[in-house]
Amino acid sequence: MLSDFSRTLSLLRREKKISQRKAADALGVSQALLSHYENGVREPGLSFVVAAAEYYHVSLDFLLGRTMHRDGMMIQSDDVDDISSEKDNILRGNASAMLSKKVLVNSTAVLFDVMSKWNDRQMIKDVSIYLDTAFFKAYRYVSQFDPSALPESYAVPDACFSELCDLNMKKCESRMKMNKGKEGSAPDMSYATLQSEYPRLAPSLFSLLHSVSEQLEEEMK
Repeated sequence: MLSDFSRTLSLLRREKKISQRKAADALGVSQALLSHYENGVREPGLSFVVAAAEYYHVSLDFLLGRTMHRDGMMIQSDDVDDISSEKDNILRGNASAMLSKKVLVNSTAVLFDVMSKWNDRQMIKDVSIYLDTAFFKAYRYVSQFDPSALPESYAVPDACFSELCDLNMKKCESRMKMNKGKEGSAPDMSYATLQSEYPRLAPSLFSLLHSVSEQLEEEMK
């Protein structure tokens, strides 16, 4: 959470287009100390966190990286509507879009259910961040022609958001590699087991894996 705080603190100041010295004066700390906070070298006290939230007009939860909403709105699993299986699902599209959506939804469901059986919270967190970042990157490319599209989520400028997304995903990949086998025993993810436990969902997962494998194989030629 400290890394989220330091990154957000720095982004808010740059977004406000003020110098580190000016921000430090307003927050009642030295420029050197603010630099430490923004670079994650030192962890601030509660009084500074509260002062920073008030100064930048954001919630403490946003400043601490617990929500993307600046007003502090939190989202819980029970608050999320799952319309994927509803008969009157209003989200429609062409056949290709609908198929892709179903494949992704079903594959993701299998992945997270399998991980829930594995005693490794860090792995679940890293996979979640990785997929969230990939979605953010794709959504931002799709929405780039509409300047009004979720501006509160776009603190990172167009010039570097793609590279920062890649970096964030690479960090998750590195942690997943290092974390391999550290907590609990890995679940059985053989095709036979997945097909047996998820007879309705597994075909989507297998289709996705096969499709991407073919694409990657083609790139190797």
